[in-house]
Order: sequence, then structure tokens, then C-alpha cells
Amino acid sequence: MDRSGIICAGNWIVDIVHEIGHWPRESALVRIGQQSHDIGGGAANVIAALSRLATGLPLWPIGAIGDDDHGRYVLRRCRDMELPDALMIVKAGTATAHTHVMSVPGQTRTFFYQGGANDALTIHDFPQDVFAQTPARIFYLGYPMLLAGLDQVAADGTTGVARVLSRAKAVGMTTCVDLVSTEDPCFADSVGRALPHIDYLILNEIEAALATGSPLVAEGEMPPDAELEAMGRALIAGGVGKAVILHSPAKVLWTGNNGNQTWVPTKPLAPDKVVSPLGAGDAFCAGLLYAIHQGFALKEGLALANATARASLKGITACDAIPSLKELERDMNQPEETWITS
Repeated sequence: MDRSGIICAGNWIVDIVHEIGHWPRESALVRIGQQSHDIGGGAANVIAALSRLATGLPLWPIGAIGDDDHGRYVLRRCRDMELPDALMIVKAGTATAHTHVMSVPGQTRTFFYQGGANDALTIHDFPQDVFAQTPARIFYLGYPMLLAGLDQVAADGTTGVARVLSRAKAVGMTTCVDLVSTEDPCFADSVGRALPHIDYLILNEIEAALATGSPLVAEGEMPPDAELEAMGRALIAGGVGKAVILHSPAKVLWTGNNGNQTWVPTKPLAPDKVVSPLGAGDAFCAGLLYAIHQGFALKEGLALANATARASLKGITACDAIPSLKELERDMNQPEETWITS
């Protein structure tokens, strides 16, 4: 099969974003300023970002929603993006996953999450014929550790995540996985079981520490470069097939399956231009997936990924500020917009 396009599977959430001026003390009141809502979660944000980039690649969403207003909103947003919804599964009697996001512009955001239908997604929702009949080149899954039904360890020691990825690889798809920061004590064990089925693993410094059992640093701090490099090598040793991509606001570390490591620094967006950091990691992932699909050189691909993430920071939702690929590339070529420094 001549494969082309990207499947985005996993989390589908309705994000209700509340912009607040500061985080209140316990029992205090804070006024909500601007408020908006959109789809969110790994699969939803990545496919929405790819849709905004208007690359022309075929895109397929896979996930679970409830038979409720939030679920109908998700399907409406898929139609708005001209995405096929035949692989979206409705879980009757289960709420669509949703999150109340408290966003302090230029600072941080806090999530109050209801897992709903995401937690009900299981291996049975990914039958082998779905993979055999879908001609995608890339299968993206986000986020393990936030998909309770797929994260469970079966009697044979496998997880649903590992089995889903194995089915995608069996038909010739390249598997890409994006992690999420959760305080689950089984994080390293669960992720470790999936590593041999992952071609490209995309994660931040917190997730890298959780996945390797490394010490976490204080909020706002970065581990030393040597520790990050050790984490990248450990994940490759754990079975990742092609590369581990560890991203942060300041720099990106690419660890290849040959052990070679490349650092690429980024140019941060000025704090006064950051509207919301919501979904910046997913935007990075979307740019990177397109680069992998098209066979970009390493630094060229990371430049696009960083540019996509940087553009997303200018919008209140995860994807509303991402321009088309043509516009993004034009901006990247402007002298005053040095996206990647050498």
C-alpha cells in the first residue's frame, strides 16, 4: 500500500478555557476575564494544528466521546475541519472528557479534568481491520497515562497502548507517541512496556524524568543537560525505534537510535506576546509529525516544530493562532523572526 497521511488517536477533550488575572489563595474569589472553549487533548490538538497548517495531507481522527452536548461539539468541530468521523466512537452513558483550564496569561495554566469517554477507550476500539484499511503513513497516539482503559496491564504483561501501537506497526505505519505529565506511580512501568512499539517518542523534561525514574527538579527549573542526555539514551535503550525528542521552551534534544544526540535551541516568544501556553507541546508535535512524514532533515524538522509551537502561544486556545504552513514558513524566513538560533 502506498501510504500517506496521519492518524491522530487518543485523547479527545472539550477544553473550557478561563482567563484569570492571578491564581487566588484558597477560598478566595478571582474574576474570569475572557472565556472560550474548543477541542483539546493530544489527538484533538495535534490534528487541529495539522488542519490549521493546511498541508494537504489526509488526516484521520480516532477517539471516544459521549452521547452528550460535548460529544456533539467534538463531531461538529471535526466536520468544521473536514475530517472524517467514521472512526470516532460514541460511548453511550459516558460523559465526553472535558477540562476547565485556568489560564494566567504569560504565566501558567491549571487543569481540572474529567476523563469520561477517554478512560473507556480500549483495545477493542482499535480492531486490526481499522489499520489494514486506513492508508496512513503515521500513527500518532496521545496521551498514554491519560487513557485508563488502554493503560491497564493485561495478564500477559502487555498494555492496551502497546497492543494498539503493535497493530499499527504490523501494517507498516510509523508510530509516534506524545506523553503527558501525570503523577501516576506506574508511569515508568507503563511507558516502558510500550517503548519497543514506538518509533518516535515526543516528551518534555518532566515526562522524561517520570518515564526513566529520574529525580524531578523544582517547578520552573531544568535538569542539567547531562541528565537530559542520559534520559534520552535510557529511552532509546528501552526500545524506542528511531528517535526520542525531548522538548522544552528553551531547547530541544534529539536522541537517535544510533545514540547520536543533537541539541537545538529555540528563541522564546516575548512574555507580553504569550496569550496562553495551552497546547504548545501539541503544536510542536504537529509540526514535527509533518516533518517526519515529509522526510525533513533533523534541524529543518525541529525548526518547523518549534515555529508551530511558538505560533500557538499567540492564541487563547491550543490552535487558533496557528497559520497555514505557507504563512509559517514565510514568517520563519523573515530576518526579524529568528525561530532557531545556531
